[in-house]
Amino acid sequence: MIVIAQVSDIHVDGEQRSADRTRAVMRYLEELPYDLAAVLVTGDIADHGTADEYALVRELLSSRHPVLVCPGNHDDRAAFRKVLRPRGPGATEDGEATEEAEDRPYAPVNQLLRGDGFVVALCDSSVPGEDEGFLEDETLEWLDGVLAATPHEVPVLVAFHHPPVPLHTPYVDEIRQSGAERLAALADRHPHLTAFLAGHAHTAAATTFAGRPLLVAPGVVSAIRLPWENPGPDSPHVHHDLPPALAFHVLGEDGRLTTHYRTVTV
Repeated sequence: MIVIAQVSDIHVDGEQRSADRTRAVMRYLEELPYDLAAVLVTGDIADHGTADEYALVRELLSSRHPVLVCPGNHDDRAAFRKVLRPRGPGATEDGEATEEAEDRPYAPVNQLLRGDGFVVALCDSSVPGEDEGFLEDETLEWLDGVLAATPHEVPVLVAFHHPPVPLHTPYVDEIRQSGAERLAALADRHPHLTAFLAGHAHTAAATTFAGRPLLVAPGVVSAIRLPWENPGPDSPHVHHDLPPALAFHVLGEDGRLTTHYRTVTV
C-alpha cells in the first residue's frame, strides 16, 4: 500500500509555539516504523512570508521521507522559492532557480512527485498579495500536461492550499479558491485524477468536488471553530488549545483511497 501524509497550515512565525507544534508533527512522522511515500505540506508555511521564517521551516521540515511543500495565502512566492528551493517547473534538479525563474520570482510554485504506482501534483493556488485562492492558467496547463503524460492506470492526487468549495467555515469560505469551474472541466478530461487534497480550513473535512473526493487536512498551528461550536459572535473563531493534527491518505492495491486523521501530542 501507498501511504502519504498531509500536513497543513503550520504558520511558522519565529515563535516557540508554532515551532514546537510543527516539530511534534514531524517527530511523529519520523518515528513511524514505515517509510511514507511522501509528506505533503499544503500551504501557509510561514506566517509572514519572511526569509527568516522559511529558514526555520527548512530546518523543521527536514525528514527521511520525501517532503513537498506548496505556498498558501500567508506565503511569499519569491522568499519561499529562494529559501526552500522547491523542485518543479522553474528549478533545476537540486532546487536552484533557473534563469527564467529568477526573472519571474512570483511565478506559481508547482511541484510534481512521480512515485512507484502513484503521482502527486502539488499546485500553487496562492495569489500574491491576496488571501483568496486561484489556479493560474499556467498552473492548469502544467497540470493538464502532467495528467496527459500519466498512464490511466496510475492514480493521480492533486493537492493545493485553497479548497475550491465552501466547507461551512464562514471565515475561510470567503477566501476559498475561485475559478473552480476551470479545474472541474480539466478533471472531466482525466478519469485517473483520483482525489483533491487541500488545507487552509484548519479543520479536518471530507467532501466532494468534480465527482472526486476532496480531502482537507487539519491545521497544525490551530483549529477553526465551526459555526455550531461557536458560543457567540464575540467568541474567537480559532481554537489554540486543541492538539495539532494531520492526515494519512492510503492508496490500496485495489486502487481505493482511504484517509485517516491523527492528532499529535506536543
